[in-house]
Amino acid sequence: MLDIADELNRWMEEGRDFAVATVVAVAGSAPRSPGAALAVDSRGVVIGSVSGGCVEAAVYDLCTQALQDGGTVLERFGYSAEDAFAVGLTCGGSIEVLVTPVTADAPGRKVFEAALSAAARGEPAAVARVARGPAGLLGRALLVHPDGSYEGGLDGPPELDRTAVAETRAMLDAGRTGAFAVSESGSRCAAVLTLFVESSVPPPRMIVFGAIDFAAALVRTGKFLGYHVTVCDARPVFATRVRFPEADDIVVDWPHRYLQRTGTDGRTVLCVLTHDAKFDIPLLQEALRLPVAFVGAMGSRRTHEDRNRRLREAGVTDSELARLHSPIGLDLGARTPEETALSIAAEIVAARRGGTGAPLTGSRSPIHRDGDGGGESNGNGERNEGEAGGGIAGERAVA
Repeated sequence: MLDIADELNRWMEEGRDFAVATVVAVAGSAPRSPGAALAVDSRGVVIGSVSGGCVEAAVYDLCTQALQDGGTVLERFGYSAEDAFAVGLTCGGSIEVLVTPVTADAPGRKVFEAALSAAARGEPAAVARVARGPAGLLGRALLVHPDGSYEGGLDGPPELDRTAVAETRAMLDAGRTGAFAVSESGSRCAAVLTLFVESSVPPPRMIVFGAIDFAAALVRTGKFLGYHVTVCDARPVFATRVRFPEADDIVVDWPHRYLQRTGTDGRTVLCVLTHDAKFDIPLLQEALRLPVAFVGAMGSRRTHEDRNRRLREAGVTDSELARLHSPIGLDLGARTPEETALSIAAEIVAARRGGTGAPLTGSRSPIHRDGDGGGESNGNGERNEGEAGGGIAGERAVA
């Protein structure tokens, strides 16, 4: 739902009634991840997608029905071996979709309104909804803020809300979307409820050090991948808005000094393109000791060896040095700045998703590697059985 927050927030402001269908679990090879959403308003206007086209018509019908009867529905869609033209996913996997009506008198409308407004403003927030459980609780929601405060509730005992808030806040801190199980009393034992959590967090940061031509191409690629991109260089003649019009921020400062004072987290990507020892060494000393997602540095093989020697002399340990991706990028035979940016972006994605960077043709390595337990590909575009997001089961439930 929060992946289409801008449009849904506008619908809220206009007072529209709508139903929103959210992917809450996937198994096998599925086109969209948990959190993907499709919404239909009372006039039949559609936004978003849950399957890239495979089951959109059926989900549309579920949304219009939910608007009519006010019921929350959990529906599973999968491939039909008997009839390849039946409603299902031709890719061979399955998805589970939670359809929730958000009408003027819906009990959770205020929660959804606050969540969509926060997400549209770029503020961190997480929504937890009952995706499996008794009919009276299905679809109940609460909104959790980073400080632990919350809005709404699950219509259970206070301990249920307390447990839900604690677990949801932990997922928000990690920027995760997924699910967890809990009992109606709030215990983790004899769990009968599955709560699906959608986290909305600001985009991850990419900091590009070195205002060179390759950096300009990498800025464009980083924006395409959804990063908030900052360019930093100590030379004001190069670090200009004219040279980097698509960068979110341009900073004129010594790279290591800027890194010491700026905020980073476990999703941050640091790309060092200066390949100049007076910039690289103090910068990488700082970077390799930060809990960031990726640290890469540009340079030739000779530059790489010289840089490693200098870093060791500066006190960088072998374990810290092992975190450095250098020379940065995958071997694509890149020559132009754009091709180089692509190779760097490919390595960042591979590091983030656990990919090998090897061609899929002839490979038996998994195509999909889901950190939320969604099963692995067998190399033929299919994943082994397994359900993401807490193992929500497959039958239909209606509230």
